[in-house]
Amino acid sequence: MVIYMAMVIKDVDEQGRIIIPKQLRKKYKIKKKVIIRSGEGKIELIPLEEKELVKFFDLATADIKADLSDWHKIRKELRK
Repeated sequence: MVIYMAMVIKDVDEQGRIIIPKQLRKKYKIKKKVIIRSGEGKIELIPLEEKELVKFFDLATADIKADLSDWHKIRKELRK
């Protein structure tokens, strides 16, 4: 691996894979997914921020009269 300021030269294996250096993954908070964008003769990797949907669960409200233990009735009521 050769590093020049903000440039890193990496090998591409036979299956087209490259390894993003650990310091770059840490710096740009790359976890499991990236967006690959191409154009103007170059390829860009953009970190994909994964949202924690659990924190939004309590924000949804619905006026439901059905018993919460019967999901079939709740679904029917929500579709009205």
